[in-house]
Amino acid sequence: MLRKLPGDPVSGIVSTTPDTAVVFRPAIVQTPAIVTIVIFAIRLIIGLIRALIRHPIAATITITPGTLFSLYGWQFAAMAVATPVALITPWAVAYPRQVLPWFGHRLLAWWRLIWIYRRHWQPVMIVSGLGRHLRGRDYMPRLLRVTCTSWADVVTVKMLDGQAAKDWSERIEHLAHGFGAPSCRVSVERAGRLRLTFPRHDPLAEPLPAVPFPAEPTVGPIEIGRTEDGRPWRLKLHGTHVLVAGATGAGKGSILWSAIRGLIPAVLSGLAEIWALDPKLMELSFGRVVFGNRYAANPADCADLLDQAVAVMRERAGRFAGVQRDHVPTTRDPFVLVVVDEIAFLTAYQSDRALRQRISSALATLTTQGRAVGVGVLAALQDPRKDVITIRNLFPDKIALRLDESEQVDMVLGDGARDRGALADHISPIPALGAGVAYVRLESSPDPIRARAAYVSDADINAMTALFREAM
Repeated sequence: MLRKLPGDPVSGIVSTTPDTAVVFRPAIVQTPAIVTIVIFAIRLIIGLIRALIRHPIAATITITPGTLFSLYGWQFAAMAVATPVALITPWAVAYPRQVLPWFGHRLLAWWRLIWIYRRHWQPVMIVSGLGRHLRGRDYMPRLLRVTCTSWADVVTVKMLDGQAAKDWSERIEHLAHGFGAPSCRVSVERAGRLRLTFPRHDPLAEPLPAVPFPAEPTVGPIEIGRTEDGRPWRLKLHGTHVLVAGATGAGKGSILWSAIRGLIPAVLSGLAEIWALDPKLMELSFGRVVFGNRYAANPADCADLLDQAVAVMRERAGRFAGVQRDHVPTTRDPFVLVVVDEIAFLTAYQSDRALRQRISSALATLTTQGRAVGVGVLAALQDPRKDVITIRNLFPDKIALRLDESEQVDMVLGDGARDRGALADHISPIPALGAGVAYVRLESSPDPIRARAAYVSDADINAMTALFREAM
């Protein structure tokens, strides 16, 4: 019987049958040296052509001085180097945001491709289990390209045949540590290709001041902070429902008050109304003037206010039936945002069973039928377990602030969200570093987005209430 282990040379195969001493040694054909040289030369030429196509700027900067030096001497080579530097330097100083994406980020991507990813690619793939070593040969995913942004490296990878995105998302910690990054996020670019995002630093480490009031009345999307890539974080409120989950001190108030702040011009113009349920009496009560008589703190009063919201919803549905399918805010039918701070206190921790069922029924009705007629729900809670809030799947858009357990991430953002890089349980508990930092999963996209909500201070809330006192 023949036995061969992966990686053993073919010439070493022998028969281990006990009743024979015949040794099978396959013939070995020696490849001529010239053939080997030609093959390596062709591979070298193909590699150089591929490098020129993939990295034109880096190749030009490298090749041009050497070519001029060999043809015309060092004077021309020095002139070729000094002229672009003299032209680009003032431009880079005056407009760094324009220069960096074109030159700085491309050069950085070329350097990190060679020094970080290409150099460590094979050992990281083999050790993490994403590559395979079979019969003396390594089968590895292909590293296609690396691009750099102001805060992260974006690596495009072609998976092995038969691999799935889940195989990579289950190994994000292996990839992050293997390439020296604090974290890794996996997203599908297209069939067979993945996009790996490795942050180089945290652009959301500094707290953000309150966002200024919108110049014009609007019901959304409302700017409430900044995303990780530097763009404004705009939260959709009209036409959806939003669930915010986070541990104590995670920054739920920053999201609630930033959303309320963005609606202030619309409320003053009559295009929006904010109804507040504040069973804790600690958060929304500070700006009670903003809500007027649409404020409730006692559980019974909260149930009455929710019933009123359901009545408004049903009255509008009766008028809109057969006439229109989408709500357009007007002074007659303004957008109604029901803000609930600590919804679990009303749905799970309420001792009165009849009152609890009444509140849960009203919230379920609003979240299933309200957004088509201009009634939205923005709810916050600390414990996202199913037995605490049974209607969490009725919220299309979800926000996960700092959470205590890794299992809670998927409870809030959906199955597989943490494997794709939504590490809400790793957000810093230090308020200056982690308060307001969140992962957002929208109805339109399964990939979580990292963002930070602006901090609305007591002085900012007092300024908001002053506007309403002047308008009264």
